[in-house]
Amino acid sequence: MAKLDLKDKVAIVSGGANNLGGLISRTLAKEGANIVVHYHSDSSKDDADQTVSAVKAAGADGFAIQGDLTKVADCVILFEEVSKRFGGFDVAVNTVGKVIKKPIAETTEVEYDEMFDINTKAAYFFIKEAGQRINDNGKIITIVTSLLGAFTGLYSTYAGSKAPVDHFTRAAAKELGERGISVTNVAPGPMDTPFFYPAESNEAIEFHKSQAMNGQLTKIEDIAPIVKFLATEGWWITGQTIFANGGYTTR
Repeated sequence: MAKLDLKDKVAIVSGGANNLGGLISRTLAKEGANIVVHYHSDSSKDDADQTVSAVKAAGADGFAIQGDLTKVADCVILFEEVSKRFGGFDVAVNTVGKVIKKPIAETTEVEYDEMFDINTKAAYFFIKEAGQRINDNGKIITIVTSLLGAFTGLYSTYAGSKAPVDHFTRAAAKELGERGISVTNVAPGPMDTPFFYPAESNEAIEFHKSQAMNGQLTKIEDIAPIVKFLATEGWWITGQTIFANGGYTTR
């Protein structure tokens, strides 16, 4: 096995401009990794640029690149550009996701398609492109959701569109294992980020808090160290989904 530290390695973080993705970008940079910060929309450009500045302030190199990962062509361009700029990469972390909370009876075809494009299709082709191009002994990590272990209504398209990533990950782990590449998922509980609150009522927020240790939501600071571990000493973990949620749910 190659060295387990991130010094002079290259990491791609999709959705890496802010929130959890931004913290992962900064965390890996502090460990010596050069960071490719992917972002989706124009509204995230300033955050992406600020994250790149933080990466460089940590002594690493990096750049930002925009793309819609629901379009396979954009996903291919992302990985091609990384290869051009750095000659290869060692870690690929996909944090892209979208949540809708509503009953099945009220879910439209457009909403269904959008959720599966973002949470399923983008994840599949991110894993595909990463697996084809990543250096031997690399690590591919996807952020999913602890709702995969919950028995609840209202999140059918969110949990439902994240669930296939379990299967993608297990298949990729088997297919890429002979190259020493680990493929894993991290499943946070409801996180204290702007991603979470728009879908939830005040009562629902308090319920989510009550289901975990200390009556609190998962924080991005709880998850970034787990991603760093999987990208280094935790490389022997592969084909698995790690539920990191303070006891919110298990499986």
